[in-house]
Amino acid sequence: MAQDYYNMLGVERSASVDEIKKAYRKIAMQHHPDKNPGNKASEDKFKAATEAYDVLSNPEKRSRYDQFGKDGLKGNGRSDFYEGDLSDLFQNSPFGSFFGGRGRDRQQPNYGEDLRIKLKLNLQEIAQGAEKKVKVKRYTSCTSCRGNGSEGGNAIEKCGLCKGHGSIRKMAQTLLGNMFTETTCSNCSGTGKQIKTPCRSCHGQGRELIEDLITFQIPKGVRKGMELTLRDKGNVPPRGGISGNLIIQIDEEEDDLLKREGNNICYTLHISFIDATLGCEMEVPTIYGKVRLKISPGTRSGKVLKLIGKGIPTVDGYGTKGDQLVFVQIWTPQELTKEEKELLLSLRHSSNFIPKPNKKEESFFERIKSFFQG
Repeated sequence: MAQDYYNMLGVERSASVDEIKKAYRKIAMQHHPDKNPGNKASEDKFKAATEAYDVLSNPEKRSRYDQFGKDGLKGNGRSDFYEGDLSDLFQNSPFGSFFGGRGRDRQQPNYGEDLRIKLKLNLQEIAQGAEKKVKVKRYTSCTSCRGNGSEGGNAIEKCGLCKGHGSIRKMAQTLLGNMFTETTCSNCSGTGKQIKTPCRSCHGQGRELIEDLITFQIPKGVRKGMELTLRDKGNVPPRGGISGNLIIQIDEEEDDLLKREGNNICYTLHISFIDATLGCEMEVPTIYGKVRLKISPGTRSGKVLKLIGKGIPTVDGYGTKGDQLVFVQIWTPQELTKEEKELLLSLRHSSNFIPKPNKKEESFFERIKSFFQG
């Protein structure tokens, strides 16, 4: 008994045209002969599904089939393959060219190439944003022909070889019926247009290479590896179309004193044993300028002081701004004079200079742990 067309496509008898179309496309993509060369089973499934789609996608044929079965289709010139234009069904398929992929003279937009440059920024520019200017060599529309490649900008005609389609369509007879292939027209390079007298300035390309000075704004909070896209600042394609983009890849300059950790800035402050013991005020650099920082008497090495809001803002401006973390490190002198040694020796056995760690005091690792957890 012949298989039912609805069963072939795996749809209900009440299925809509869109459901039938979707089911057929799935089967055809899976069992297309070009994807399964030499596989007789796949070839048969493809032919059967195409036959079913030919009938069920046509309201008249479907009506006759629903009433009388396959007998209702006899004598009506039914072909082995779908007789309509499958270009819509397979327009995004890698097999679209076998089904008249050109469709109805659809011209794809002509896109120019993207350009990429790397831009180094210092921490101040990253934190506060900056206006930058870069020189870029890129193709822009030819000023002589206004971008169409024809001398004086005169109107251009349809390509005589492809008749303006931009591609050459050929038919070949195979075991599966008439199959179509499509190649880019060699005469017009796929544009569908033909220039009689090429522009002398750009030799018919419709574009010229210039050194362009481009000004743009760097937002606050960018980071290394981030990319900014300047639309239409890439290359113009030959003989008109949509310009490519200029892509700016962000890099960061290393700072001698300040180090970035996420949105926080880290700085190591070296102080003397005397300043740590007695307390003092120190000048500390930040990405926003120098500030005065108070060091409390008895400050220990490894203490972390926080300068609120002296870090880097989030790139979208809505998150929490970073801080500057100042890591205090007590400086131990490497060379001493005779008088300095005698002075320190006189204090060596003083009770206040003998270590007496309090059990309540956190160790260095505990301080670091509690700081980052807090």
